[in-house]
Order: sequence, then structure tokens, then C-alpha cells
Amino acid sequence: MMPYRQLLIATLTLSLAGPALAAGSSSSSTRSTTPSDYTQAVKAVKAQRFRQALDLLAKTVRAEPGNADAWNYIGFSNRKLNRLDKALAAYRKALAIDPEHRGANEYLGELYLQTGEITKAKAQLEKLDKICTFGCEEYDDLKAALRAYQSG
Repeated sequence: MMPYRQLLIATLTLSLAGPALAAGSSSSSTRSTTPSDYTQAVKAVKAQRFRQALDLLAKTVRAEPGNADAWNYIGFSNRKLNRLDKALAAYRKALAIDPEHRGANEYLGELYLQTGEITKAKAQLEKLDKICTFGCEEYDDLKAALRAYQSG
């Protein structure tokens, strides 16, 4: 039986070797996006350049349709551009991929506040409460938004 330390080293070596080998492979399948598309999109979102972010995020989800983070930012960007139907569809897509995605649950709750659906916003807060066992920023942010909404 292999000692724990040797097993750990072997596991780490194999897990690190995969990406290194893949980076040097000559596979014919190429991605239509570079890793920087998503990174640039996040920077555009933070700079409130939502249309630019949407272009970059569209490239990302074409290459990686299962990227819940990208779908979440598509929802966020559309919500900030007041395209609420598109935002709702994107949040739902993100949550279909990852039902416990904290950002998508928070932002969906904020969308519900924006549309006056307070019961649905509270349901999102309850979901976050279950997801964030020891609390999280997304729960705190939605709770504060709900409080602000209720106080007028």
C-alpha cells in the first residue's frame, strides 16, 4: 500500500500534467474564443461597458455553453441595460447549469425587486440562505437590497 504522502504527490502530479500536456497538443479542435474573452468581459462589466461585455460573453458561451458564470454576467449586463426579459432568460440558464450559483441567485432576486415581484425576491433570498451555510456576500447584498426596497 502506498503511503499517504506518495499518493498525494502522485495525484497532484497527474492533475497538473493533464493541462500541461493539453496545452502542447496539436488537437484539431480549436476554440472560437480565447481565455481572455471571459476575462475581458468581466473587466467590461466592472467598467459598466455592458454592450462590450455582452459581445465578449456571447463568444464565451458559444465556445462554452455550460459556463454558468458567463450566463450570469449576460443576465447582469442585460439587466443593467434594462433588457429584463433577456436578463431573466440568462439567469435561468445559469441556474439550470448550476442551481447553487450564488451570483445568479442574488442577481435574479435583484431583478425580481426591479420588477416589483417581492415574493420571488424573498424566495431567492431563502435559496441563498440555504446555499450560504455560513453566510456569504451575495446573501448580504440581496438582503440589503430587499431592505432598501421595502423601506421605499
